[in-house]
Amino acid sequence: MRARRPISIATAGAVLALAVAIPAQAQGKSANHGNGKKSTPPSRTPLPSPITGPASGLSPIAWLDDATVLAPGSMVLTVGAMRWSGVDLSELDVPVIDASVGVVNRFQLGANVSRAVGSADGSGVVGGFSTSYVTGKFAVLNGASGVKLAVSPTIEILGDGAMQALPPGQSRTRFGLPVSVELTQGPARLFASTGFFTHGGWFAGGGGAVQATPKIGLSVSFTRSWATDDTTGTTITRQQLSGGASYFVRPNIAVYGAIGRTIATADESGAGTTVGGGVTFLLTPARQSR
Repeated sequence: MRARRPISIATAGAVLALAVAIPAQAQGKSANHGNGKKSTPPSRTPLPSPITGPASGLSPIAWLDDATVLAPGSMVLTVGAMRWSGVDLSELDVPVIDASVGVVNRFQLGANVSRAVGSADGSGVVGGFSTSYVTGKFAVLNGASGVKLAVSPTIEILGDGAMQALPPGQSRTRFGLPVSVELTQGPARLFASTGFFTHGGWFAGGGGAVQATPKIGLSVSFTRSWATDDTTGTTITRQQLSGGASYFVRPNIAVYGAIGRTIATADESGAGTTVGGGVTFLLTPARQSR
């Protein structure tokens, strides 16, 4: 039982596919369509990309995460793929790789790297590395009552597409400071995150996860991120509801599928539907597994 506990925490984030039911009319209307222009893929905006996965109920990147920290020597590795579809444009990220390792008590390191498949038809999808994240996560509070609090200083490295959308001279590297809180009661968890990035971006989100059976994990979450363009003064916003499920094929291996859909989001902010899937591996020290 002790060996399965970290697995459920790391993989319960792939989520029930209920975002499909949200009507397309909920999307924000974009001025781009009046000029015959296409949607803007997420990789060409400064907002965090809507990559779906098992780390926290929606996304393996640290700006939405729970407050659980891996034990020293433990490692979680997720390999997957993600496809975003807008009104008249799509984008594929493969592979999407997320890894976290427990360094010392109450502290872990993690990284998320993905690669976008470029288009040859001039649609605007830029191939190459998407925005990546390197994160340190420190457990400030790990209460016996099930209440946890963590701070996750994050280095954001903008991808090629996001750099092309910014004015010349902008730095590729930015700094973020997410703060996460979690409440665990038996097989169920509630979690939320909020924080900022140095380019003027802010974010907030939360959700819930449950280990429905020893092999099936479910979760659902909602996120909102926004940033202000220093040049024009305009604000772009993305709001997304996501859900999915994970299944343990072995005690230390789980497969997952997830889907998310934006709500009241303009096309130039990456409005659309995101579908992802992959496999998660948990590696623990031999003594801890026993």
